[in-house]
Amino acid sequence: MNNYSDTKTRSIVKTIIWRVIATLLTWGTIYFFTGKLSESFKMTIIAAAISMIAYYIHERIWNNIQWGKKIM
Repeated sequence: MNNYSDTKTRSIVKTIIWRVIATLLTWGTIYFFTGKLSESFKMTIIAAAISMIAYYIHERIWNNIQWGKKIM
């Protein structure tokens, strides 16, 4: 039996892919409410950087939690 877990590289790739999706959603939402390209761009970049770091940490913590994992 093997006990699988995500590698750090896999966590980084998942983080980047999700961040692209979430960044586009964030930008669209901010732009919708402000109508200002410059403001929505600045706010989105700051939020994206903070969120990417937080998601990576979240992902690595969950990788160490055995709850919900099955041995295949």
